[in-house]
Amino acid sequence: MRDPVHKANRKIWRDGAFSEGTRLIPEETALALTYNGGTYAVMMGTPEDLSDFAIGFSLNEGIVQSADEIETLDIVELDDGIELRMWLRPDKAALIAERRRHIAGPTGCGICGIDSIAEAVRPAALVPEGRSFSPREIMTAIAAVAPLQEINHQTRAVHAAAFWTRTTGIVALREDVGRHNALDKLAGALARDKVAAGDGMVLLTSRVSVEMVQKTAAIGAPLMVAVSAPTALAIKTAEAAGITLAAIARADGFEVFTHPERIAATMVARESVYVVVA
Repeated sequence: MRDPVHKANRKIWRDGAFSEGTRLIPEETALALTYNGGTYAVMMGTPEDLSDFAIGFSLNEGIVQSADEIETLDIVELDDGIELRMWLRPDKAALIAERRRHIAGPTGCGICGIDSIAEAVRPAALVPEGRSFSPREIMTAIAAVAPLQEINHQTRAVHAAAFWTRTTGIVALREDVGRHNALDKLAGALARDKVAAGDGMVLLTSRVSVEMVQKTAAIGAPLMVAVSAPTALAIKTAEAAGITLAAIARADGFEVFTHPERIAATMVARESVYVVVA
């Protein structure tokens, strides 16, 4: 079974200079839950305690009333994800077919309506080179987010996604209880106003999952900066998409996981392959 934790190389910007280092990051894997041969949902999750996840999901969704109603449970590792195959008692078969037609994803799940592993881990769009940014600009941009989070000031319970450019500062900021929803709202605002995404950076108040990278790639931004850590799959996807991924962005610095050549290019040596996840 896949290791739930990986080690990633990164460059650390702190105290006015870059240094090298590694960080332990969580794995993120597409988990397909199937019942009686049909896919019910695909979730992104940590490949650990998967039997517990399959049973708990089934109980919490009301698919079964007790674990005994699951006759068999097999965990099948595929090339691009893991399938949790469950067979229910015959009297549950008709019910699961009806529920499958009415399933609604949890708030901000990011992959609502997806019922295949391949679709969940699809490659992100390739992002044009865009412009480079200095460490000072990244620090300035991430610091500008919190003061503009009006809903979060009142509730302390929502995420934000914002877009920053050198000439304007924060161009747009959107909030939502779901981090994916906030980024979707931002994408809509930028598209409506015909903003050139290659000139700026996407800023996130959340961790970076693969869906967040896919959405940023669709926007076309060359740099994404987040206050929390990325997953292993997010790093791989950002590397392939040509996105510079900076995370753990705090008042004292940040860490760069992919394509560091975009950040203060005269100070950071260009590397053909930077991130190694093993």
